[in-house]
Amino acid sequence: MRYNGSRSQGGRLGAGNTMISEEKLKILTESAKFDVSCSSSGSKRKNEGGIGNGYAAGCCHSFTPDGRCISLLKILLSNDCIFGCKYCMSRADSDVPRATATPEEICELVIDFYKRNYIEGLFLSSAVHISPDYAMEQLLLTVKKLRTEYGFHGYIHVKGIPRADARLVREAALYADRMSYNIELPSERSLKLLAPQKSKDCLLLPMKQLRREKEIFKEEKRKGHFLPAGQTTQMIVGASPEPDGQILRLTQSLYRAAGLKRVYYSSYVPVVRDPLLPDIPTGERREHRLYQADWLLRFYGFSAEEIVEEDGNLSLELDPKCAWAMRHLGLFPVEVNRAPLETLLRVPGIGARSAYKILEARKFTRLDFVDLAKMRVVLKRARHFITANGKFCGEKNVQAIRGYLGAGEERERAVQMSMFSDTETVRSALTGEL
Repeated sequence: MRYNGSRSQGGRLGAGNTMISEEKLKILTESAKFDVSCSSSGSKRKNEGGIGNGYAAGCCHSFTPDGRCISLLKILLSNDCIFGCKYCMSRADSDVPRATATPEEICELVIDFYKRNYIEGLFLSSAVHISPDYAMEQLLLTVKKLRTEYGFHGYIHVKGIPRADARLVREAALYADRMSYNIELPSERSLKLLAPQKSKDCLLLPMKQLRREKEIFKEEKRKGHFLPAGQTTQMIVGASPEPDGQILRLTQSLYRAAGLKRVYYSSYVPVVRDPLLPDIPTGERREHRLYQADWLLRFYGFSAEEIVEEDGNLSLELDPKCAWAMRHLGLFPVEVNRAPLETLLRVPGIGARSAYKILEARKFTRLDFVDLAKMRVVLKRARHFITANGKFCGEKNVQAIRGYLGAGEERERAVQMSMFSDTETVRSALTGEL
């Protein structure tokens, strides 16, 4: 192993004979901060004689089952880009400081930071420096060196470069835990307008190819790893005029056709000015609603078409699940002791874990509201849509229900009942006194 264990000297960080300057490090990490598609790993890569491990619980601002917070070095190999994406601070005509690191500099930095216990993994991206193939080749060289020469077995997430040779991408997938291609904009029209060097095909085809390669790798039971943590992508919300429904339909197709682990949403922030872009940021409320809707797509059996409102967008007043329930009040209330799983999952205030707990518990007893509170069902919401052992404790007036749900999201602290909650506490929760 080439690591010599030296500390930073003279404004430089790293190890051995190859160290990166603090100025270059600042430029490359600042340029990487707008990519949000790196928050968890899902990898189970084990140490095989080197240093580091990949943990299934994730590596960037995430927590392992034993409560440890995992940190990730998030950096670009280069921010010197030949592409002209209008929304990007690294675009070719943007007047920003430029920097390019060598694979050796990144490798030494990762090992040095890992040895100091600063990080446990790497998120590595790059602008399209010189050409797509050159940029992808440098990313490949970096992760290959980390694995084979430096013996690093920690988590590595690599960004794919649009229009790069498929052979380079495939080889990088043999060394990375996760890869991602950022779609950024949800329509071909917006891509042509705001990111003219990108296209739908140059982003989606590599995703589908990597999925096929992973399936073949698994079927043939080859030794080694091939993207054990899968793929993710990111979409910018608000830089282009597409409604929430179009974004969610694309998200739905990505989960189904490309097998993505996560789709991330990033509210548009005007980091660079352009007449084709809005002058004001989108705001976090819309991004938050898209994440809530995304959760419903992945875990609650909803489709994109039924989540959105008539105008094609998500309600900003109510979360998507509550908004759907309000549009379908004729389906409620449902009896928790008889309703099937797919129905329970659509009840506001009943999460996936609570739904499974209800199914298991009702095999042995008739559940009432005290039992539901102990299961941490959010009764301030759920009580308007359920009966428990024949009893209904909610409102019947539509405006009153909407008022409770809307006010609840702004002001309520979710009532988390302990296993020792008494009947009086449950009654207080039902009547809104907590």
